[in-house]
Amino acid sequence: MANEPLKPLTVKSFGKDFAWGVAIAAAQNEGAYNEGGRGLSIWDAYARRQGTIRGGGKPFVACDFYHRYKEDLLLTKALGFNSFRFSISWSRVLPDGSGRPNKDGLRYYHDVIDECLRLGLEPFVTIYHWDLPLALQKEGGWTSFKMMRWFPRFVTLCAEEFGDKVKNWIVLNEPAAFTALGYMLGRHAPGLTGLDNFFPAVHNAVLAQSQGGRILRDLVPNARIGTTFSCSEVVPYTNRTEDVQAAARVDILLNRLFVEPALGKGYPSESFRLIERLELYNKSWKYTERMPFQFDYIGLQNYFPVVVRFNRLIPMVQASEVKPYYRRVPRTAMGWEINGDGLANILRRFWKYGAVKEIMVTENGAAFKDAVVGGRVRDEERIAFFKEYLRAVQKVREEGVNVTGYFVWTLTDNFEWSEGYKARFGLVYLDHATQLRTIKDSGYWFRDFLSPA
Repeated sequence: MANEPLKPLTVKSFGKDFAWGVAIAAAQNEGAYNEGGRGLSIWDAYARRQGTIRGGGKPFVACDFYHRYKEDLLLTKALGFNSFRFSISWSRVLPDGSGRPNKDGLRYYHDVIDECLRLGLEPFVTIYHWDLPLALQKEGGWTSFKMMRWFPRFVTLCAEEFGDKVKNWIVLNEPAAFTALGYMLGRHAPGLTGLDNFFPAVHNAVLAQSQGGRILRDLVPNARIGTTFSCSEVVPYTNRTEDVQAAARVDILLNRLFVEPALGKGYPSESFRLIERLELYNKSWKYTERMPFQFDYIGLQNYFPVVVRFNRLIPMVQASEVKPYYRRVPRTAMGWEINGDGLANILRRFWKYGAVKEIMVTENGAAFKDAVVGGRVRDEERIAFFKEYLRAVQKVREEGVNVTGYFVWTLTDNFEWSEGYKARFGLVYLDHATQLRTIKDSGYWFRDFLSPA
């Protein structure tokens, strides 16, 4: 992109119906983990284990969105956004994961949705954003085929309660991430490792994303139903055959494993022992006919490309990442490469499937080492990041890719999973000791960018 003449970046170039939003998640923002009848989630338990979260951070208070949602929604509106993406805490509405609903939890989400509508913010509701009730994890969680009973119950409750107010739905958030990090690598809740956990978690999530879509289609008139995929352009380090083949294997895991079953293509069929074992492991279940579902849109969540090379020491995949630091490319405070071309290329890639009717960028953002100095947060690096990535979206729209929305990750600095409170992604700086909110320069940049000329 740097070699091409840059067209003016204006909000008008995205069209009047474009969804401009911020995205948050219940486990990362709400806090109030033991209030209002909420049950415990896997993240409440995982964060108590020593050494699991950087700096010992815990999600028990987080951004206190549970009590401060009106303030944060007002901030969202003041910064010029027209949409607000948030998730339903499964354990807040169904404390035991199934059984009797929690009326206080349901009332809370009605209040949040009502406040969105009052302010003119279109609510985008994510049904599952990683905070599985602990009670269900004790029975196997995503590795258990009981999920095919538990998850429909949760989706049905959400649809029946909120379907008259909410028309934009997201079934799952990044299934590739929560299955790999939580059930194979042990770096996220519930902290399980091994392929014997990963394989059933993948298959159950593949079935759940389509099953959830069908339930919403049946119960919510005029619903717009989506689901989100974490994705990264995968680039071979060299043109050597070994590196090219390694990149193809990583691409299956990062970009293809969940979208292709939803599109009716089944699991990627190339000769790759991991996929062969996945199919063999699940063959006896014989539920592959349930995998497809025609989503109205898909959400792509992109932050960086991944450069890989062949590494025979890595089991199965035989590939390892060449970190941005060693390649001396621009990067964020978390060491992630900054490269808007990666977003443009991944949008083109998913559009080429043909069966995808509409794409939204449902998460995009960057963490930097922010500080309040003189009452102000000067985050010029983040502003430059957004300009580069938004130009990527603008470019592919001009090419005919139907991108209809862009959601910033995130509104306020939050509990960033295994990074705790060390990684700051927000447009609003949060002092976690006092809950004082300070709009960063990037927040003001969005306010000016999105304001009518």
